[in-house]
Amino acid sequence: MPLDQVDIDEYDTKMSFLEHLEALRWHLIRSVVVVLITSIFSFIYGRYIFDNILIGATKSDFWSYRKLCDLSYYIYDNDKICIDVISFKLQALDIQEQFYQHFMIAFLGGLIIAMPYVLFEIYRFVKPALKKSERKFSFLVIGFSSLLFFSGVLFGYYILSPISVNFLANYSLSDSIERNFKVSSVVNFISLLVFGAGIIFELPIVVYFLAKVGLLTGESMRRYRRVAVVVILIISAVITPPDVTSQIILTFPILLLYEIGIIIANKVNPEPLIESPENYE
Repeated sequence: MPLDQVDIDEYDTKMSFLEHLEALRWHLIRSVVVVLITSIFSFIYGRYIFDNILIGATKSDFWSYRKLCDLSYYIYDNDKICIDVISFKLQALDIQEQFYQHFMIAFLGGLIIAMPYVLFEIYRFVKPALKKSERKFSFLVIGFSSLLFFSGVLFGYYILSPISVNFLANYSLSDSIERNFKVSSVVNFISLLVFGAGIIFELPIVVYFLAKVGLLTGESMRRYRRVAVVVILIISAVITPPDVTSQIILTFPILLLYEIGIIIANKVNPEPLIESPENYE
């Protein structure tokens, strides 16, 4: 049969290992180029991103703090749980620190902006392993993956970051200690919370593809649920600061995503029915 009559996707599945590596290389190159372009954009607007977005949770007029104060007046009719003061100052202790952090902000911003395209390239790489009926929903998968990622980013930015920053910034071992934090410390801390939450929220997509290749089933996820809970708690402890509140807040969404993953695994890779021994008598 002529090549032009062969299903191209079916042809791709017959590629050799080296050909798959070559395809992966070009997917990575295109992703890097797009991230580089969006990073340049983020670098140009680096000052605005830093002042108005990245360190937003360090300011008392941050959206989350204002909503918390509105809730305080709604419940208690006073400012009982309002956050009015976050008492610390940012400082650059190294001469090159601000310059390096500008690049850090540019790369992080570029990666977040380009994430839908990166997910698109990842999907293109694994697409040959999918059935024709599943490929019809390619844009739905990419859209859902992007939605999960940006939901995690927003969760990390508006929920985890303000809780963590408020706890650590106002924590005091002694009144004699002055709260002056390095710019790199704050940037890295908030970046880890925001970007880490975005990656973790991709759990259902990871489960889907692992189930597709037969490495994961709903039954195995249920069997190791207790182990998964311990792992989730460890991940939450690593990403969040050492306060129980933020760890619990991050743990609940991950547990919910894990349960959703069980449902997805059952749909994608259902367990075969085991016939009862009586059927053979």
